[in-house]
Amino acid sequence: MTHEIDARGLDCPAPVLKTKEAVEKQAAAKIKVIVDNTAAVENVSRFLNYQQYEVSVETTGTFFAVTGIRKETGAASQSRDKKPDKSRPDPSGQKKDHKQDCDHEKILVMIASEYMGRGDDDLGAKLMKNFIITLKEMGEDLWRLIFVNGGVKFTIDGSEILPDLKELEKQGIHILVCGTCLNYFKILEKKQVGETTNMLDIVTSVQLADKVINL
Repeated sequence: MTHEIDARGLDCPAPVLKTKEAVEKQAAAKIKVIVDNTAAVENVSRFLNYQQYEVSVETTGTFFAVTGIRKETGAASQSRDKKPDKSRPDPSGQKKDHKQDCDHEKILVMIASEYMGRGDDDLGAKLMKNFIITLKEMGEDLWRLIFVNGGVKFTIDGSEILPDLKELEKQGIHILVCGTCLNYFKILEKKQVGETTNMLDIVTSVQLADKVINL
């Protein structure tokens, strides 16, 4: 029997949270989630993949049906009941990276604006760009970058610091970009770096980080 969830019109992270409830509380073997935007498709699909489901996506008009069928593995079922720790992949579906296996601090930097500080916007824009470009000087302590609100504009085609962000990603830095924010600014299709994410991913990342820098 298929457990169907109608998540159309729901804001992030509601589609993922409803899917999470079906997985954890109802142990649904087959889940079908109806959503109305591609950000939700990516988020729900990634979550189901992490939870050991085979995922397929169908498009019907302006809606999307994300279907997951569970792969029956005892170890996977047991792992879903455990709380996440800093040595394992987090429940938001992010893959384990090399920084989780070393002794360095895990620093998360959250960029929520195009500007640094208050006062002059031109100066603030220059400061923020210089800050992001200089993040590489953190070395192996830099673990994850999260872009929300106006900060997501740094990840799209035409951004002056896009090459720098792509280089950080190549070095193993996880870059998460708020899907709700991309949709709000109507620039989802212009994103060129990072994974489209949701608030559950963001909260989990904050929980797993040793330090969080908010800008």
